[in-house]
Amino acid sequence: MKKEYSFVPKAMSKMETYGFSWMDFVTAIPAPLFVVTSYKSNGKPNACLQSWACFNGSTRGFYAILSSVNKTKHLYRTIKEKGEVVLNFPSADIYELCLATIENNSFDDDEITLSGLTAEPASTVDAPRIKECFLNLECRYSWEREIVEGDTNILMCFEVVNVCIDAAHMDEGVQGRYGENGYIYNIHYPVNPENFNGKSHDWIAILKKYQDMGEY
Repeated sequence: MKKEYSFVPKAMSKMETYGFSWMDFVTAIPAPLFVVTSYKSNGKPNACLQSWACFNGSTRGFYAILSSVNKTKHLYRTIKEKGEVVLNFPSADIYELCLATIENNSFDDDEITLSGLTAEPASTVDAPRIKECFLNLECRYSWEREIVEGDTNILMCFEVVNVCIDAAHMDEGVQGRYGENGYIYNIHYPVNPENFNGKSHDWIAILKKYQDMGEY
């Protein structure tokens, strides 16, 4: 039996959503976790843990679309100043260090080093990479738009101009990109609106390969 929800369920009517839609918590659709890094105007590395993104490619290029960049924070400011960033994908063993970038976010700080990670220069853009992350996407700003007029968070598109990936993760016969050592995902407070009692939990998850769909 399926349930349908067009309006906020009664059990969730007083839930603190921290600026998100109540539908975020009912659907709890996982999204990849990564750290966006850039340089601030003072030359110090900026680091911002992000999710809510998709990646689209065609014969004309490969693009990262971040759907929730806060216009009041350091990340947006550095993007507008520099126009270049790196998307750094960690495995679960360094997630806590990446999470620390949320706290270590003073404009005067090197937010990568202060969180216990290692900054290294990117190859093609003016932005730092995180050495410990197994995948780094070097990107240039393409465009932005408001999803809802006047909202604080906006959608931004970046062109990926260089891919840096650890050789062991590139080989599916060694570590690969999936499982305990691969991509991690944000599962944002899954809520059962039929019996929600005011509390929920945020989760991170890993992706396990399920079925071989044949050689391409």
